[in-house]
Amino acid sequence: MTAEYKVHGDIALITLNNPPVNGLGLATRQGITNGLDQAQADPAVKAVVITGAGKAFSGGADIREFGTPKALAEPNLLSVILAVENCRKPVVAAIHSVAMGGGLELSLGCHYRIAAPGANIALPEVKLGLIPGAGGTQRLPRVIGVEAALNMIVSGEPVKSEMLAQLPGQKLFDKLAASPESLLDEALAFAREAAAKHADGSALPLVRNLPCKHKDGDAYFQFARNMVKGMAKNFPAPAKCVDAVEAATKQKFDQGMLFEREIFINLMWTPECRALRHLFTAERAASKIPDVPEDTPQRKIEKVAVIGAGTMGGGISMNFLNAGIPVTILETKQEALDRGVGVMRGNYEAQVKKGKLKQDKLDARMALLTTTLDYDAIKDADLVIEAVFEEIGVKEAVFKKLDAVMKPGAILASNTSTLDVNKIANFTQRPQDVVGLHFFSPANVMKLLEVVRGDKTAKDVMATVMSVAKKIKKTAVVSGVCDGFIGNRMIEQYGRQGGFLLDEGCTPAQVDRAIEKFGFAMGPFRMGDLAGNDIGWAIRKRRYTEKPDMKYSKTADLLCEKGRFGQKVGKGWYDYVPGKRDAIPNAEVEQMIADHRKALGITPRKISDEEIVQRLVFSLVNEAAHILEEGIANKASDIDVVYIFGYGFPVHRGGPLKYADEVGLFNVVQAMKRFQRNPLDDAKFWEPAPLIQRLVAEGKNFNG
Repeated sequence: MTAEYKVHGDIALITLNNPPVNGLGLATRQGITNGLDQAQADPAVKAVVITGAGKAFSGGADIREFGTPKALAEPNLLSVILAVENCRKPVVAAIHSVAMGGGLELSLGCHYRIAAPGANIALPEVKLGLIPGAGGTQRLPRVIGVEAALNMIVSGEPVKSEMLAQLPGQKLFDKLAASPESLLDEALAFAREAAAKHADGSALPLVRNLPCKHKDGDAYFQFARNMVKGMAKNFPAPAKCVDAVEAATKQKFDQGMLFEREIFINLMWTPECRALRHLFTAERAASKIPDVPEDTPQRKIEKVAVIGAGTMGGGISMNFLNAGIPVTILETKQEALDRGVGVMRGNYEAQVKKGKLKQDKLDARMALLTTTLDYDAIKDADLVIEAVFEEIGVKEAVFKKLDAVMKPGAILASNTSTLDVNKIANFTQRPQDVVGLHFFSPANVMKLLEVVRGDKTAKDVMATVMSVAKKIKKTAVVSGVCDGFIGNRMIEQYGRQGGFLLDEGCTPAQVDRAIEKFGFAMGPFRMGDLAGNDIGWAIRKRRYTEKPDMKYSKTADLLCEKGRFGQKVGKGWYDYVPGKRDAIPNAEVEQMIADHRKALGITPRKISDEEIVQRLVFSLVNEAAHILEEGIANKASDIDVVYIFGYGFPVHRGGPLKYADEVGLFNVVQAMKRFQRNPLDDAKFWEPAPLIQRLVAEGKNFNG
């Protein structure tokens, strides 16, 4: 049983014990109701306390039961809460650490609530494309007021218990404990007080009986809808949160509960909800490596060194400083060090100005930073990350020096975005200690980290860097070694399609508009300008030698020959005004594209937004299928995580492979066959990957 029952004198204690966050799975729900039955049948028990073991009161639903019959099996959470409300003896929720989602809803069904300071309180269902489904939208407004409740429900963000306890007139917490350590003793004492208070048979207080009104009624909810519409245009759940909370103010409690439940069930089957639930589990699954057990011993990482103080080196260093880990940056020249440290300090100072960081935190982080021009000064580092120029000869020189000076057992990491990690590892006498850590720019902001596993990378190195990724708040995805790894290998195909679309009749702005309307943060041409068109040019030059049969549009080369490298020089596919990032279409670029098209003898055609989106997105899908077949990625959901967190793929679509599943792989294949018949495209590329063909034949999809 995952809910333990004990009696402390005249008080029954039900302790939720379902690690890691006491999710309210079927066994836990049964344990709660069984405990309530036992307490009511025992004349010696005067009251009940419900609390959670370990590091949570309860984090809500047990995600391991999502999509299984157990999730809806009786007693479901609504039935459990009803049983708590109907208990003849006072039930006190003793809340600590985390009370989120169904955990908070369970506590709102209790007659009384005592909370430890520092507890995170939230209804985060909106982040899964849902609304609270067990009374959260109906009960929370009754205890903290309509506006405070709606803000919590629409944002899904946690609020500290002591902050909620200070809200005027709040009835969420009857008492705030002196400390987390004293919570249980105080809860037992409080339960005895409640038992004495109701010994005469007086009615126990129920949140459902509290009034719920807003003085401005319709005007307030219209304002709330307008705000939500602007913030969450691709997601239906936030607007439905407003509807449900409004119902709490206008309908009787039981009617409001039915309305909430109807909304919850309808949202559960929307593609947006399916996408968000997929990402929720995918992000957590990404950290699991099939052949590296979770109990694999890890190496100690107490000191980090970074080679290179440029944009990437500085951004990488900030991640570790933010986590309280000392960093030494090594450069070849003092002026490069000074410039890099100045940029880092400037980034922190900008956060201070915006109120996102306190001055003492800035000072503490910069105090952890040291700089050097001497490799000997970093020899004791536990982890060293090179962030130097993306050229194999430069990497070779760095890794040979690191091999000579670094202590035994140090992890040697490369921030390469495309180069062969096995080759880099072989520049050393310790290939087992070498790994790729591909940070995404800006490295101090972007959440994704591609962890590139070489053929000889040791398992304890993999376990260590995956753990370090969590400490520096990155979502890490493991990739095998290939040109471009997962993300950049796929984006090359996406970029190639963008070029073909220009040849056939599109403008850069038309392509970007279509894919941005689909939900991408930016289209391929705006992205090229941001990253630097010269980077792609260098890769294509390498391709012309290594893969002469690979077909490219020549428009991007013509652009680079004009020196239009992007935002950094104020001109690329678009023009840019200094200090702004607005992409302004350039007539000369459009004429260059038209002239090139004419030189090729191509008559431009009108291309629909649907075709643009399908060619760009399905190119990602087909390349991803090859990556899966080759074992470069461990699972389809890892690829979705890479594209959501590293490449601006629309969150509400769940990633390229989840989106392909939603469209239906049969339909994806039909589209690929159409593209194969286009003489101006690359027919060989559009041959559906064998994995896709097999999945279609078996009636399956990428994500099971």
